[in-house]
Amino acid sequence: MIPAPFDYVRPADLDGALKILSEREGEAKLLSGGYSLLPLLKLRLAQPGLLVDLRDVAGLDGIIETDDDLRIGARATHRQIHENEIIRNRYPTFADAAGGIGDPQVRNWGTIGGSCAHADPASDWPAVLIASRARIVCRSSAGDRVIPSRKFFLDTFTTAIAPTEALIEIQIPRRGRWTGGGYTKLERRAGDFATAGVCTVVVLDESGRIARAGVGVTGVAETPFAATDAEAALVGATPSDETFRAAGAAAAAQSRPAADIRGPVDYKRAMVAELTARSLRTAVGRAKAWS
Repeated sequence: MIPAPFDYVRPADLDGALKILSEREGEAKLLSGGYSLLPLLKLRLAQPGLLVDLRDVAGLDGIIETDDDLRIGARATHRQIHENEIIRNRYPTFADAAGGIGDPQVRNWGTIGGSCAHADPASDWPAVLIASRARIVCRSSAGDRVIPSRKFFLDTFTTAIAPTEALIEIQIPRRGRWTGGGYTKLERRAGDFATAGVCTVVVLDESGRIARAGVGVTGVAETPFAATDAEAALVGATPSDETFRAAGAAAAAQSRPAADIRGPVDYKRAMVAELTARSLRTAVGRAKAWS
């Protein structure tokens, strides 16, 4: 397929990009890594009048940890995230997710911001951000707006980003003691989109019970979502296979999968239950190690 005609610009800085978004409101589309957007252009599922290439915009790919949070620039590639020392040592769930996205070429060019803005219902990052209760920072010429990840993904390929805004940063609460996470997905082949994927984050109290929990699910609804019933089942519970199975059943019940070539509805729900339990075993193990 050949994309519909479009204009192309490559601004030198973020202010220039935001000015263009304002001048061509609703018509312009940002291009980051391109591995999510270009297939839609070729299929003509997206037909923007203008592509704004962010390749020359500096300062959007940093990864730093502050006293309050981990901050990942929107143009940080999956490879950068996977190989970053801070993330590998303190936020291994993010390294897990980044290392399983696509193939080396996709990981070298694809960005976390582009993936989140694209909002594919089976992509990996949304589940991780939802479970982590991350915040997504968007900027326009009028200033910054911080959007909770749980209110960011609205529908298939639809987010809370305004037409004049650019996603510039992901903020994840700083990892504390007794905190652990895990991301597990089912895929048809290595690097594929998730048939089902579950990320869990748990915080244990001093008695070893689960004080807080986050469960993000992807691939089994029109958009990735927080399995709030599973979270409620976990809080206050003692980690055990029985607890994990109960949370998995709750997450599966909240799923809304469609039958397709990847499997029937009942199969996908069963996979959500199993993946939730597996992810929780990893999360609790990491939380105990991080005491």
